[in-house]
Amino acid sequence: MLGTQKRWQEELFVAGPLSSLIPDDHILKRVDKLLDLSWLRDEVKDLYCMSNGRPGIDPEAAVRLMLAGFFQGVVHDRKLMREVQVNIAIRWFAGYRLDEKLPDHSSLTKIRQRWGVERFRKIFLKTVQSCIDAGLVNGETVHVDATLIRADVSWESLTTEHAEAVIKENVSADDKPKGPGRPSKKQPRPKKRSTTDPDATMTTSSHNCRMEPFYKQHGAVDDTCGVVVDMDITTGQQSEGSQLPDQIKRIESNTGKKIKTLSADAGYAHGKNFEHLEEKNIDAIIPPQNEHNSPRNLPARRFKYDAKNKNVKCPAGKILTRRTENKQGWIYRSTTKDCCNCALRKRCLCDNSKSRTIMISNGYEAMLRARRRRRKPDKKFIETYSRHRWKVEGMHGEAKTQHGLRRAVRRGLANVAIQAYLTAAVINLKRLAAFLCLFFIWLRNKNRHRSDFGLMELIYSRVLLQWRKDFVISRIAA
Repeated sequence: MLGTQKRWQEELFVAGPLSSLIPDDHILKRVDKLLDLSWLRDEVKDLYCMSNGRPGIDPEAAVRLMLAGFFQGVVHDRKLMREVQVNIAIRWFAGYRLDEKLPDHSSLTKIRQRWGVERFRKIFLKTVQSCIDAGLVNGETVHVDATLIRADVSWESLTTEHAEAVIKENVSADDKPKGPGRPSKKQPRPKKRSTTDPDATMTTSSHNCRMEPFYKQHGAVDDTCGVVVDMDITTGQQSEGSQLPDQIKRIESNTGKKIKTLSADAGYAHGKNFEHLEEKNIDAIIPPQNEHNSPRNLPARRFKYDAKNKNVKCPAGKILTRRTENKQGWIYRSTTKDCCNCALRKRCLCDNSKSRTIMISNGYEAMLRARRRRRKPDKKFIETYSRHRWKVEGMHGEAKTQHGLRRAVRRGLANVAIQAYLTAAVINLKRLAAFLCLFFIWLRNKNRHRSDFGLMELIYSRVLLQWRKDFVISRIAA
């Protein structure tokens, strides 16, 4: 039978609490039971005048509005406040009644500017600590990776650094004639930069893609349940491998635990990183890059490096000495006399070369050990690196597709960092809410006679935490 729905007169009052209109399985309703922002008022009270001025937005309500927007994938302030007007769940989550006036969208912008990056980083760290208290973070095995975030700039705002330098020079230079100077060498290709967002740098995700203005997000995920334990934002040109030592310090500081195993992709396969991980007794699950050798030359692995005497011995027994140093390491070169009458000259040198050059990078011996391990990887290496792909790379995909981190919504390194911290906090709260949901379902099935207890009372009892260790974590990890 075809049903009909009559449009009645609008109701002036809503019977029952506002929470009764929200489904119990709604993500905001689950997160509300575990989100504690009571510490935030004392954290930001020094930024406000307590006796004068107009009353501002409650700090907890402002953060709840921002988090709710990231949960829904609405990261722009204007769209968020338009959504709050019609979204009962966000109103209830932020503590606003149906008839209560909402703050202006510009208030959220002013709050971010006033609070700064560090306070939003503390919000992220609080979620990490909540996951640690719930037992979702082991801290011994960590997956590290980086991804690019498209800057919020247009192509019309891009200009070359050379053009800006010429403009500044013309403005400041006087009209006196200058003498003839030395002819300059071939000028390098001018780099582009954005005039509206100078912090964004031109880079590309692969050799086949064009250069675009990007930021780079450096993330670290715990192996147990995929909790984000570290997050950092740099310019797009910053190498992810150079950030690893500082990232390890932050991870151990955030979790309070010593890292035993760390996995990363080939972008972190620097000899210096392998050496640093060996010094800290961390098992490096990082596939090193292969040697780049010409098919006409003897491979570099045939040359023996003597770390004690700081020299290199070639296959013919001649000594290559140190010549120059660069950022990667030292360059060793043989003498023309040794290579002139060498029996391996045709196999070792190119047609126009008179001597052989070998590059010994920083941490060269650690790199060789990593390459030997990759030739015959053990079971731990294979299993850990297979989890690395969907743990940390899956986190990056989740942040971009569901929470709007594919593109920066504001300009400047600080604003992009705030966006990344809130995104990481939302991902951790999702992990924690999912764990509590699974835990409560299992507990209800096992102890039906105790179903009248509150959820939070059951969660934080010692007996239930022991049950969690025996069963629930193994289910989530599987």
